[in-house]
Amino acid sequence: MYVLTLKKGEEKRILAGHPWVYANEVQKIEGKDSQGSIAKVLANNGKFIGYGYINHLSKIIVRILTRDDAIIDRDFFYKRIYDSNKRRLELGYSNNYRAVFGENDLLPGLIVDKYGDYLSVQFLSLGMDIRKDMIVDILKEVFSPKGIYERSDVSVREKEGLQLIKGPLYGEFNPKVEIIENGIKLLVDLENGQKTGYFLDQKENRANLKNYVKEKEVLDCFCNVGGFSLCASYYGAKKVTAIDISELAISQVKEHVALNKLNNIETICDDVFEKLREYRHEKKKFDVIILDPPAFTKSKDTVKAGYLGYRDINILALKLLNKNGILITCSCSQHLTLNLFLDMIKESVAFSGVNAQLVELRTQGKDHASLIGSDEGLYLKLAVVRVL
Repeated sequence: MYVLTLKKGEEKRILAGHPWVYANEVQKIEGKDSQGSIAKVLANNGKFIGYGYINHLSKIIVRILTRDDAIIDRDFFYKRIYDSNKRRLELGYSNNYRAVFGENDLLPGLIVDKYGDYLSVQFLSLGMDIRKDMIVDILKEVFSPKGIYERSDVSVREKEGLQLIKGPLYGEFNPKVEIIENGIKLLVDLENGQKTGYFLDQKENRANLKNYVKEKEVLDCFCNVGGFSLCASYYGAKKVTAIDISELAISQVKEHVALNKLNNIETICDDVFEKLREYRHEKKKFDVIILDPPAFTKSKDTVKAGYLGYRDINILALKLLNKNGILITCSCSQHLTLNLFLDMIKESVAFSGVNAQLVELRTQGKDHASLIGSDEGLYLKLAVVRVL
């Protein structure tokens, strides 16, 4: 077993709940084992910190699994996965939800999403990847799924020295599966859909539209496959306009509109920034505008540019709202912190020349609970703003 001794004081962040040990925090490494094996981590004074799996190829040299003196075997992983799913069941989740959220469920590098009778999984760390067969067997026991699809086609794997891969791991099935979300039928593409197939983290925020859209004219920007648009229509919107630059996304919105027999959703394939400027020129107004853009900043180096992008799109939206109109604005970037997100909204309101209220501040769904002490897990921010 590898035994890592940290530099003086470097254990504080880990003891506060963060699950990563960075290579530059390690003073010495003793012992010998294979890559991805379980390693022991000690403070500089020799105090036991925890066990985790090691990867010398990664800047994150150890991902902590436990801070207890535990035996890490199949039973350990079974209990972690079983307990993780049980927490979701106790919250009332059933048809579709995130069952395992990596580090946030004390299973670093493992994502498990449930879509109806099927699972979509990601193995994002070497330690999980070399245990893939065992994990799949455990998932079959815990969930009894009809099929399991792997979506380990995520660039973070390259930092672990792993190739990007995707494909079925268990069962023979069509990777397009139907789920029910907030009363809406959705077709989820496990093979080519976003993330593991769909943005499950916004489910409860989409349900929250029922408080704002009845008899309103709604504009859904960056609509993707139509989650917010469909819910807006379902909850009684007078008219919904769904915009996305992706022709594939717009075709999927149309497919979902037909599947749910909705008749008040207009789809537009266009650049959202340009379309909002066009609406501004036309003096077009809306009662509710939803902004759920892709991450404008994916690294610390691009935070400033990303911040300006978020601010620009929010200014455009605020200027298109009727009096007492509602802006539902989101950021899915972990690098745009909550404080920066709120600063961005404050500047957007000031630059747009309106008076506004912060009605709600929300985050990702309860099935995406984040680990306290690890800010990376709290990535999704959503604000409901009313123009007075």
